[in-house]
Amino acid sequence: MTTPIIFPITRVDSGPHAGIVTVALEQPGKPVVVLDLELIQRLEATLCAVPAGTSGLVLASASERVFVAGADLNAIMAASDAELAKYLAFASRVFQMLADFPFPTVAAINGAALGGGLELAMHCDGLVACPTAKPYPVGLPEAGLAICPGWGGTNLLPARIDPARAIRMTAEGKPMTFDEAVAAGLFDAVAPDAASLRNVACDLIVKLRGTGAKSPMQRRDGSPWRWIGRTEVAAGVMKSLDSVRHELPQTEAAAAVAGAVEAGLTRGWKTALEVEQRELVRLRHTAPAKAALEAFFARSAKK
Repeated sequence: MTTPIIFPITRVDSGPHAGIVTVALEQPGKPVVVLDLELIQRLEATLCAVPAGTSGLVLASASERVFVAGADLNAIMAASDAELAKYLAFASRVFQMLADFPFPTVAAINGAALGGGLELAMHCDGLVACPTAKPYPVGLPEAGLAICPGWGGTNLLPARIDPARAIRMTAEGKPMTFDEAVAAGLFDAVAPDAASLRNVACDLIVKLRGTGAKSPMQRRDGSPWRWIGRTEVAAGVMKSLDSVRHELPQTEAAAAVAGAVEAGLTRGWKTALEVEQRELVRLRHTAPAKAALEAFFARSAKK
C-alpha cells in the first residue's frame, strides 16, 4: 500500500496562537467530505505528522459546503462483516488520536456534521461552529436508517447537550439544525462567520490549556475528554436514560442506542464502542435497514 498523502497542515508561528496547527480535511474530486477508508488513512498519516512543539490542533474542513457529511454508506453496505468490523475499529483508533494528544484539540465546524462526521468532531476537546446562509444539519441520523452510530456517538453527544434529549434524538435518528445545536449548547463557542472560525477555534485552544483538574490535559486516559463516563455527568446520564427509555421508538436501532449508552455507563468507553460496532455490523443486514438505505441511495441518486 502506498503511503497516504497527508492533509494540509498550517501552523501559527507568532502571537497568542503560536504553535497551534490547523489540519484541513479535503477530498479532491468529491463535492463534500465523506468518511471513507482512504480519508481515514490520510487522517492517521496527518496526525502522525503533526510537528513537535505543537501547542494545539484545529480540525477543519476544506469543503465550503460541509464539515464532514458522514460515513460512506455504500462502502459500509458492501463490506463483509469482518471487513466492516476491522474498518470501524481502525477508524476508532485514528479518532482517538485526537483525544490523546498532549495539547487541546478543537473541531471547527463550518457546515453539515452528520453521523461519523460529528463523532469525529466530538473526539476533539472543543467544538466551535459558524452560521452559513442556509442552516445546516448537525447530529446522528443513523437510527433513521435503521442502523446505529459506530464511533462513540451514543456516548459522546449526551455529554455535550441535555442527555435525555441527546439519547432521544440519537434513538430517533433526528439531527438538529445549526440554530437548534447552538440553543442546545453543543458548541463551546460560535464564530460570527466562516472567515473568523479558525481564529475563534484558536482562542478556545488557548482557553483549554489550563492545568486544573478539569483540564483536558489532566484526562488523557484512552477516552475522549467529554463523554458520559466522566464522574460529573455519569449519574445524570443514567437518570436520563431511565427516564426516556420507555419513550424511545420500538425499533432495533433505538434499542442498540440505549444498549450502547448503558454499556458506556456500566462497562466503560471501549465496551461502548464494541457494542455500537457490533450492532452496526448486525443491523445493516436487517430488513428495515436494507429498505431504509435503499431509499436513501435512491434519493441521493436523484440529487
